[in-house]
Amino acid sequence: MAGRDHEVFEEYLAGYAALLADACATGRRLTRDEIETRRALGERAAEGGFGLRALIAAHLREARLNVPAGAGNPADVLAVVEQTVDAFAEGFERSQLHAVRQEEAARREFIDDLLYGRSDLGRLAERAERFGLRLSHEHAVAIAQGDTAYEEGDTVPRGVERAMISRFGNRSILLTTKDGRLVCVAPGDQDEVLVFFAKQAYAGTGGGHVAIGRPQPGPGGVVQSYEEALSTLELAHRLDLDEPVLRAADFLVYPVLTRDRQAMADLVSSTLGPLQSARGGAQPLLDTLTAYFDCGCVSAEAARRLSLSVRAMTYRLDRIHKLTGADPSDPVHRYTLQTAVIGARLLDWPARPL
Repeated sequence: MAGRDHEVFEEYLAGYAALLADACATGRRLTRDEIETRRALGERAAEGGFGLRALIAAHLREARLNVPAGAGNPADVLAVVEQTVDAFAEGFERSQLHAVRQEEAARREFIDDLLYGRSDLGRLAERAERFGLRLSHEHAVAIAQGDTAYEEGDTVPRGVERAMISRFGNRSILLTTKDGRLVCVAPGDQDEVLVFFAKQAYAGTGGGHVAIGRPQPGPGGVVQSYEEALSTLELAHRLDLDEPVLRAADFLVYPVLTRDRQAMADLVSSTLGPLQSARGGAQPLLDTLTAYFDCGCVSAEAARRLSLSVRAMTYRLDRIHKLTGADPSDPVHRYTLQTAVIGARLLDWPARPL
């Protein structure tokens, strides 16, 4: 076994026996050039795919075989062995760190291209297989956002990743971070993966929002699902939604409403603009309509949410009717009013002028 190991590692032990013999004879230590040579050999060994433990064992075995008993000062020989192994291991680890950084850079470049669609789709699909994704299939993207920004390697992303691997193993799942958010890309037919990710991310971020895009086919499907999830997160912020998990499929009406911004602005201005003449401005009455519609047009529940008496709530609804000419309790008027209220929240009116 020892002879075979020597043959395998011979090029990485080059000159080592001579160093040991010189140490026995003179008691000297390694020079800077000799240390750098051992580092370079360590780098080459790492690039060759050998294990550091076996290489160190080979160095120790070589020392045992090449140092005669009673030759020189044992402390001098041990010092040279220590210097040699330390320099060799440093070079080995330096090479591995460089490889890891190159891999991280390649992974980050792939993720950027995947989520932004900046690369040739055919080439992107080829690169995706290296990271366990088959872009010819459907994929869906979930995004989690907390109060703080996260980077890969932070405690929260690592915790979520451990939980995902423990539950699903290697199931063509890509976990990463982007712009401070946690991102999970999973096959479109494995919704349980995204649901589990949402639960773990919600717990890990301390109660942030998680948005799940719709499954989309092909290499460009990941970009589409990612953008849907991002838009859903933005809607959650604008509409002040409390739900922890939001699905883009449940919010398809909002892009339709905002597709023509000028038309929506005209609707808000013409329908709700008169509320600005009320004492205190439009915002209190707009909040009244929001609460009223959110609770299914039940005045008592809306009053409770706004910490108002039912009488005060009724007064506000009457005031809205007088100012706008639209009765919130009338089904004919309700749709226009509710659409205008949604538009106001999406356009951040009246905080921002239309």
